[in-house]
Amino acid sequence: MKRYLALARVSSREQEREGFSLDIQIDGLQRYAEQNNGEIIRMFRIAETATKSDERKVFGELLAYAKKHADLIDAVLFYKVDRAARNLKDFIALEELESDYDISFISVTQATDNTPSGRMMRRTLANMAAFYTEQQSLDVREGLARRVESGLFVSRAPFGYRNVREQGRGLIETDWENAAKVQRIFELYAFDYVSGEDIPERLEDEGVVWITSKPKFSVSKVYSILADRSYIGEVKFRGKWHPGTHESLVDCETWARAQVLLGRKSYRSHSMTYAGNLIKCGYCDRPISGEIKTKQTRSGEARYAYYRCARYTRPGHPRVRVREEQLDFQVGLILARLHSWFEIAVPQWVRKIAEAKAEVETTEVNARMKELKRQMSLAGTQQEQLLNLRIEGEISKDDFVAKKSEIEKRVKLLREAISEFEAQQREPLEQSLRAHRVFGKLGQLWNDSDFTFKRRVLELLFDGFVLHGTRLVPRYRTPLELFLTE
Repeated sequence: MKRYLALARVSSREQEREGFSLDIQIDGLQRYAEQNNGEIIRMFRIAETATKSDERKVFGELLAYAKKHADLIDAVLFYKVDRAARNLKDFIALEELESDYDISFISVTQATDNTPSGRMMRRTLANMAAFYTEQQSLDVREGLARRVESGLFVSRAPFGYRNVREQGRGLIETDWENAAKVQRIFELYAFDYVSGEDIPERLEDEGVVWITSKPKFSVSKVYSILADRSYIGEVKFRGKWHPGTHESLVDCETWARAQVLLGRKSYRSHSMTYAGNLIKCGYCDRPISGEIKTKQTRSGEARYAYYRCARYTRPGHPRVRVREEQLDFQVGLILARLHSWFEIAVPQWVRKIAEAKAEVETTEVNARMKELKRQMSLAGTQQEQLLNLRIEGEISKDDFVAKKSEIEKRVKLLREAISEFEAQQREPLEQSLRAHRVFGKLGQLWNDSDFTFKRRVLELLFDGFVLHGTRLVPRYRTPLELFLTE
């Protein structure tokens, strides 16, 4: 009795509707095996819901299994040639099974002989399948680009909107229940000066629910909403923003005010832990990320900070997870060893390191400051032009007052932005000097210091660590770190 492997593949819902569903293919493959006095010893399946990575994984498993058990397998069965491979590279891999491992390639509905003319016919069908796949990909990209040009989203609607279909076309409409939540977040942040970290608690107190399964907003969700330009009527495509046709949930003044308050601040999950992404894994050199775990205890809710590698769950990777208290203890030991050198060289080096970092960070700030001053100058010119138009009687008093108020609001926001960026220019050096003044006591103060202070000190003094198991060591040979070897 012959032994077969078989692969059934559906790449889209359209193919399933056209009669190439997995069930139809499997029935055809099994029927062929029975009619040819054989059995299918293993069936590989790729459903239309499979991702590209899943599809590649299944195809790779097929090749690996065939090579490993080549002496037991007579052929690999496919329903059609284009179900066997979606590109020429995969088709060549299947032909290598035939030439190198003596495992025949059989398409049960497109029979071809294992002869030069038969293989030519099979390769022609494979070329046609590859062309169809590439053309379909091109058509999809062009279709997405046309949607963006029409002001439509190409993906799932952001929170506050919902996807709908009208006359077979995917559109977006406002979900007013969730839209009100988005507007409340911007109101709290831009006008009530509630920080992004405190907004979830405020919303919870007000009875505002994110989703039923997870009522409380996360801090990361709040910051992603505040930074999402979808809410001022734009659509993101390939990293750029384009004008959209959906209704804006936030007016431009509120948006601009929120961005001024955000400044350069962006939220990442590791922002909740002071050493997130300042540490690399000593095993695989991937970032060590921080996470907050909440546990219910007898005395109430307790929060614990842990650090682990981004590849913590990969097979063979050490499953090491370090409590933040352990890192605090090790950093405290490092600072204590540096303390004895404080009066000799540390003050000068701290200032030099801080000034060097401030110079790099100031480049971006200066570019933004230049643009803000240009906009301020333009607003001043517009004010003069508006006044001249009023004097000459070319605009009414009401129009003059309305336009004047609009320009003044913009000027106010620009002044706030300029003040914010000026403070950012001073911040790196000022923070480092504060660290300099207390360096002699850092070992004692470390455990009680806040998140911002700890992270800034680590950046200035060490610029990163490597975690070997649970042992923390500085990543680079900074001037300060050299003292640790003395």
